Amino acid sequence: MLTLPASVRIYVAAEAVDLRRGFDGLAAATRSVIREDPLSGHLFVFTNRRRNRVKVLVWDRTGYLLLYKRLERGTFHLPLQPEEGSRHVELDAAELGLMLEGVDLRGAGRRKRWRRLPHEAHDAGITSPAGVLARSL
Repeated sequence: MLTLPASVRIYVAAEAVDLRRGFDGLAAATRSVIREDPLSGHLFVFTNRRRNRVKVLVWDRTGYLLLYKRLERGTFHLPLQPEEGSRHVELDAAELGLMLEGVDLRGAGRRKRWRRLPHEAHDAGITSPAGVLARSL
């Protein structure tokens, strides 16, 4: 189970990336494929063409961290399809944890619950819990 702050977003590239790339190559892929800043502190996930290997790139204020996993059997599956025109999907920590375990979440259903994603709060101009409370009053 991954425990990440709610402010950390997880982006998964929908297309395969050459995983022979190292830190700088994946940082460049983050800019070109996912179109995000690799120094943001968010997690950027890449798979190879056969989808049996995955690399996760993250910046932690002092340098890049690279996590690399290979499945001995089976493949990684994206739980969501990218939106039209998008080259990545966004996951939450639980979905990434299950994906790294090799669980196929494409057929899994999620019970409806309300939650505000971190980027929705930012887009609405809410920056703190006090701002949420002030908006609800």
